Amino acid sequence: MSDPQAGIPDPVEPEATCSAKGCQAPATWQLLWNNPKLHTPERRKVWLACDEHRQSLIDFLGKRDFLKDVVPHQG
Repeated sequence: MSDPQAGIPDPVEPEATCSAKGCQAPATWQLLWNNPKLHTPERRKVWLACDEHRQSLIDFLGKRDFLKDVVPHQG
């Protein structure tokens, strides 16, 4: 019996990139956040950040009291 998948390459996962507008740099950080008006307290949304945009994204989320944690991205 022949393998129907033979010769078809595995899909390549796209590289995780920074969430800053227009940035295509590889992500090195995960900014975990939630909007308490929309999400349950345990829910965490994730923005990815490169080293250059990490602080500006932290500031943006922090001003809104949305930021919960910042952890290294395990890409």
